[in-house]
Formats: sequence, C-alpha cells, structure tokens
Amino acid sequence: MISKKMKTMVENSSTIRAMFEEGKRLSSIYGEENIFDYSIGNPNVEPPNEIKDIIIKILNEEKPNTVHGYMNNSGYEDVREAIARNIKEKNSIELNYENIVMTCGAAGGLNVILKSLLNPGDEVIVFAPFFGEYINYVKNFDGKVKVISADTNGFQLNLKELKNEISQNTKAIIINSPNNPSGVIYSEDTIQQLSNILREKEEEFKQDIYLISDEPYREIVYDNAKVPCVLKYYDNSFIGYSYSKSLSLPGERIGYVVVNPKINGFKEIVSSLNIANRILGFVNAPSLFQKVIKESLNLEVDAEIYKKNRDLLYNHLISIGFECMKPEGAFYLFPKAPINDDVKFCEEAKKFNILAVPGKTFGCPGYFRLSYCISYEKIKKSLKAFDNLMEKYKK
Repeated sequence: MISKKMKTMVENSSTIRAMFEEGKRLSSIYGEENIFDYSIGNPNVEPPNEIKDIIIKILNEEKPNTVHGYMNNSGYEDVREAIARNIKEKNSIELNYENIVMTCGAAGGLNVILKSLLNPGDEVIVFAPFFGEYINYVKNFDGKVKVISADTNGFQLNLKELKNEISQNTKAIIINSPNNPSGVIYSEDTIQQLSNILREKEEEFKQDIYLISDEPYREIVYDNAKVPCVLKYYDNSFIGYSYSKSLSLPGERIGYVVVNPKINGFKEIVSSLNIANRILGFVNAPSLFQKVIKESLNLEVDAEIYKKNRDLLYNHLISIGFECMKPEGAFYLFPKAPINDDVKFCEEAKKFNILAVPGKTFGCPGYFRLSYCISYEKIKKSLKAFDNLMEKYKK
C-alpha cells in the first residue's frame, strides 16, 4: 500500500491535470480543432528563435563533461552571477552569485525553500485565489496551510484578514504576482502594507516570518504594468522564478531562487537550500539549460501575443454578461461563474466543448479559470460556444 500522505494526495490529485487529460479524450472524439481547452497554462507561444542557436552553439563549443557534468548544487557560479547582475540592473538591488540558487523551475525552487524552513506543524499562509499545488508543497514537509479568503473587490491581498490570522506558528507567507489564476499584479502599496504587517508580527512573536514570492509570470505583463520586487520591501524574503513562461520552456524545468541579502541567517539559509536541492533528488538544476539561460537573459517571448488573446476573450466575455477583472499579467482570466456552483458550471461548459478549471481549485469557489495561452484562432472559434453556454443562464 502507498503511504497515507500520498493516498490523500492521489485522492485530491490536480483538477487542472484531470481537465487536461479530459481535453485529450474529447479531442479524440470530436477533433482537436473543435475542443476549446482553456485548462492548463502550457504556453503556445514559441520560445525566442535565438534559443535554438544558443543550444547548438553550447553543444558544439563546450566539452561534453562541462555541459552535462555535475557542478555546485547551487548551479554554475558564472550563470548565477549573470542572473544576479541582471536582477540588479532591473531592480537596483545589490546581489551577487551567492544570492542565487538554480532550481528545477519555480516549483522545485518553492519545494527547496519550504524544505529548508519548515518544521512539522509550522503554518504557511496563502491568499485565495492561489495556485493549488501550494497545498501539496507545504504538506510535503508536514507543514499546515492556512488560507486567507479572497478580496474579490480587485483580488489584491486580504491584509485585514491576514493580520488576524498570523500566529506564533506562522513560518512563511506565499504570494504569487502576477497571479495565477486572476492575472492581478499586487501593487506597490499592497506589498508595502504586507511588509509592515510582517515586521509587526515578527516583533510581536519574536521570531522570523518569511515571505516567499512565486514569480513565474513576472515578464508576462500588459499595458506597461510593473511588478514590485519584494526584496526591496521586506528583508526575510525569497523569490522563486521560472523560465517556463518568459521563454516558453516549461518542460526544461529551469529556474532559480533569490535569497534576500538582508535575510536573517543568510549563510545558513543558503547552505540549507543547497542541501535541500540535493536531497530532494534534484541534485542541481539541468546543466545544459543553466548555460542556455546565461546567454538568454535579455530574451523574452512576445507578450503582445498574449495581450491580443486577452483582449479578444475578455472583451467578448464581458459583452455577453460575464463579470471579470481585466488581467494585468500572466495569461489567465478568472471570471465569476453565473451560478454559485463553479464545479457544476465547468461540467456544463464541457457540453459546449469548453474546458475550464473551477475556482474551488484555487481556493475561490464561484469563479472559474481560463488559460488563454492558446492560439488566437482557437479563441476566436470558441466565442460562439461561450455565447451558447451563457444563453443557458439567461433563460
């Protein structure tokens, strides 16, 4: 028999992945061109053309044992130094290679951080709506998740509730901006207020409380929006980053963790992240793509493609009666379902070949998520299906 912990996780396996598999099943019946799969954030925008040339150049010019061999568990020092310099230039923050740990994507990075911080029973606070896998990441290390309810008037952080929920057992807070699933960017004012609350609570409880900012969508922003850098506002902070979205490389599992240089116990924390990277089985981030990233720091996918998708889908849904915040970043819409039961609504949407994810998955029932990182033509073709779906609820 499998472990009790895994049995629970299997029973509560990802709704998003289940919908993705359902999409493949329906495509085999009705044809892929007739299934409108908005279920998973799998970028359809191609990686920058230069990536292929960079890979070939590295493979041709470097020795195989250099490209494919082991290195420090934190990653190649020259790669980490280049990333630190890039972040410094963008955010005016003093960093060097010691602040960077290369990881297997942001998911690997978050697990490495939580492995380093959590004792059994420690609490990690998340804000609805949140990426559902956070719950499993915390449970991996016998922590407990405390969910702060959504502020549906704008989907900024519900700081009033947070202030009442932080306790002696609170070890960390996870935020995600631009947010999956809402597309909202937490404002500078929100981050400042959050930081003030955390400092007050650290003083009250005489213990460190860590802020973990999950930022795989940091470069996918629209209309000149800016994502505040948490390192500027709160000392006991980390950033988890991935190139899955900014370079459309989700399957390569390449990202990094940034450790605030002002964090308490900096050297001990960095050492712990290194060991966690190793003993969790990652050992180190993929060696080839560390080197690829070093040569790709000024490259990004064309976010205007996603903006075009956003505008088409958002404007249409609003025009037919859906309520929805206009996303500032990422590539998700999070409309309010026309009925309270979001799970039932998403089941109904399947009858029109629309695959959406219930808001319950993100700790925010009554809403549903649409991932618009699909082709513009597919979105355009799906609009009639949304019309027909919404007609059902106007009767």
